[in-house]
Amino acid sequence: YIAQRLKAHYPILYTGPSGRVDHECIIDLRAFKDSADITVDDGCAALLDEINNEAFYGAVVCVGAPSRMSPSEYTVETVQAALRVNYTGPILLARGCANVLAANNQPGAIVLLSSMQGVTPFPGSLAYSGPKSALVHAARILAQEYGGSHNIRVNVVAPGVTESGMALASITSGKYDPFIDDGVIPRFGYPEDIARSVGFLMSPDNYITGQTLVVDGGLTLRRGAS
Repeated sequence: YIAQRLKAHYPILYTGPSGRVDHECIIDLRAFKDSADITVDDGCAALLDEINNEAFYGAVVCVGAPSRMSPSEYTVETVQAALRVNYTGPILLARGCANVLAANNQPGAIVLLSSMQGVTPFPGSLAYSGPKSALVHAARILAQEYGGSHNIRVNVVAPGVTESGMALASITSGKYDPFIDDGVIPRFGYPEDIARSVGFLMSPDNYITGQTLVVDGGLTLRRGAS
């Protein structure tokens, strides 16, 4: 839905979930012909090589995997795998896109997707929320490095419980119903809520950079409040 909303307005590069990108996710004047895995150097480099430098305006990096695991499943390998798809791949792709813009003296915008779990601690989410939290901080560093005269803005959107993507199965199972029943939030988020937020931050006349916009209906604000 984010891709559909932005497609008519900006020549951007959009990456989908799980670190893989295909032609339906690329919004540029040229389509990327093959799928690519941004969690490996070759995949990230292949995507960057396909960018139409003259038309390129920015990137919306929507990559992530829930990385749900039991305590016994926490190993160096499983945690590193979660880190690659939720942090390493997305942030290096964002940095690569910023380099392309800077090399062409082209102002632009980059938005990365984190999560409410990247800004507020949730028990049992270590493998997922740790990398998503790192993404927030790293985005601020990119905003600092590529701001100023480069005029490349880097921001983060942190969705709450949204009726799409990874959260949809949990919503269907009733996992998050107590947030509605207890009056923490009035409803679950819609994909449109996230798309509008991303579109706002991608707007060429936007003045915001280095910020994280939490789009969760107040869940992280009111969770646990008496």
